[in-house]
Amino acid sequence: MVISQEQKSGLRNPWLLGMIGLILIVLSVNATFIWFATHSRSTLVDREYKTKDRKSNEEVVGELRAQQALAWRVTLKTPKALVLNIPTSYEISVADRDGKPVSGKMEVEAYRASDADRDFTIPFNEVSEGNYQGMINFPLKGYWVLRIHTTRGTEQFSVDTERFQVAEKLSHT
Repeated sequence: MVISQEQKSGLRNPWLLGMIGLILIVLSVNATFIWFATHSRSTLVDREYKTKDRKSNEEVVGELRAQQALAWRVTLKTPKALVLNIPTSYEISVADRDGKPVSGKMEVEAYRASDADRDFTIPFNEVSEGNYQGMINFPLKGYWVLRIHTTRGTEQFSVDTERFQVAEKLSHT
């Protein structure tokens, strides 16, 4: 049977309608992906990645050697539970290669790979020689990393913690 301009029964064919429906679904899903890609910013790459902290290989290697030469040991007393929007006390101790306390300034940067706009830095107070305390209040649930920056005079030492999870609410298990 030949389909002509006068006979429209070919447009009622379930196979043709299925193919048209499938094409419309694929186009709408693609349009949705394009909308999300243009209206939300991925934070896995820094906005100023081309210019921020641009260092030569020699500078990077020099910083690594300086970190290794200091050989400071950082001990973090981790809280048992981390819950969204509940301030939590942290205690951090820093000792040099000989085990002597490192007295200076400390800042702790809370870093979340999936939302850089919510990263923040907290200054910690030195409560005794080489021992620091501070309160951290995580504004979002999910996985976080703490970057601990310690400065004594001109010496600077940084270390990252393992990735940890902040829960939405306290679990009773």
